[in-house]
Amino acid sequence: TLPFGYNLAFNYIHVDYRRRVFGMPLFKVRVKWGKHKFEDVELSTDEPPMVFKMQLFSLSGVPPERQKVMVAGGTLPDDDWGKTRTKIKQNMMLMMMGSAEDLPEAPKEKPRFIEDMSEAEAASALALPSGLENFGNTCYMNATLQCLKVVPELRACLKAYVPPQHGVAMATTAHSLTAELQKLYDMMDRNQAQLPLLMFMQSLHSAVPQFAEKDERTGVFRQQDAHECWSSLMTYLAQTLSVPRQGADGSSTQEKFMEQYFGVQLQTTYKCLESQEEMETSEVEKNYQISCFISQDTKYTHTAIQKGLEGSVEKQSPSLGRNAQYSKSSRVSRLPAYLAVQFVRFHVGKAANSDEIISKKILKDVKFTLKLDMYDFCSPSLQKKLLPVRTRFKEVEDKKAAIKAKMIAEGKLLGPKQKQKVEEAAQFEPFDFPDGRLGPCWAVTLSQDRYVSALPHRHGQQQQWTV
Repeated sequence: TLPFGYNLAFNYIHVDYRRRVFGMPLFKVRVKWGKHKFEDVELSTDEPPMVFKMQLFSLSGVPPERQKVMVAGGTLPDDDWGKTRTKIKQNMMLMMMGSAEDLPEAPKEKPRFIEDMSEAEAASALALPSGLENFGNTCYMNATLQCLKVVPELRACLKAYVPPQHGVAMATTAHSLTAELQKLYDMMDRNQAQLPLLMFMQSLHSAVPQFAEKDERTGVFRQQDAHECWSSLMTYLAQTLSVPRQGADGSSTQEKFMEQYFGVQLQTTYKCLESQEEMETSEVEKNYQISCFISQDTKYTHTAIQKGLEGSVEKQSPSLGRNAQYSKSSRVSRLPAYLAVQFVRFHVGKAANSDEIISKKILKDVKFTLKLDMYDFCSPSLQKKLLPVRTRFKEVEDKKAAIKAKMIAEGKLLGPKQKQKVEEAAQFEPFDFPDGRLGPCWAVTLSQDRYVSALPHRHGQQQQWTV
């Protein structure tokens, strides 16, 4: 479909063609509008009256919807000439009434274009998030900072962070790094992160001198690993940031923020492969991410994570009195609010044509889903705690699938409105009921220690599980 102006131009061309070929009737009329007179205005009764009104609009500025054209005692309609077709005569006078549109006023403020703005002004006008400048191979740091910035709880904790007063405590690396990160995020919200980024980078170089290394030939910072930057920030922020926790007896204690929101706990079991008599041993490992080990055979994230949780190690055997091979099996016993998954692409090995030990990077695509299901990697105790809510979600998804299958069987196409109906039809049961009866719904609350309390109304018994 062409815009109206193009359609109108096409109509004129079409009218002229038909006029020449078929001799269609064409009149030249005069139009009086207030004190103005328009001579020799072309009018064709084989075209809609709106075409004629658009000519009057171009001459007078009166929109067609405001025009009232008088033809021999009658009013000219918009769509069809009707009885007025026979009343049109050559060189006759038509009367038009109507007011023209007011001319638009000039803007009070001179408009500014994006091309004329600075980067900070353009980012503010377009509501773009603040970017970070690359000072030469510092993309690893910028990516880590941008990743952490989207965590609202971390932003709130940093805003509430109060650096210690002048003294020995303030001189510690952890507090200095935290204070600079607080300033950086605050200035990023104002799109003014240039100077704070330099200050933060200097503080990071003081904390981790490896990041300050430069190439002797070019003088540019060496390339670094984003995972090492992530681990360093996690370690230092864990020393300075804390959150209050309310105890069962009403007492308040302080817990480490990073462990609360990013900490992962693994229950690891070791079994000696060289001694059947030696008992299995278990220990709890704490970390800030789950590792996804990538090899040439890796195709999916799920299998790569599973591979990282199983393996073998060599360590001292108390029963044999020497080093022995052990099988290692880990299961997640605590999931945090924000789970970081590290894609381990670098492996240490020998160079192709020498015995030099180098770091090799595996360039391979690994497929992953938008939602990572960690249930299979959890310990049996954690799976038991997660199972009630997991079962409830499955019931909802099954209900959606059944409604969708029914609509497809009935020959209904699933457009946006139909998909919305599927979502509405598969909602959870309401929290309460009008007649006061209790249903099988769950009241879910999220506490600061990352535990979910679920109360089944029908039985009145409270259960609790980690998420």
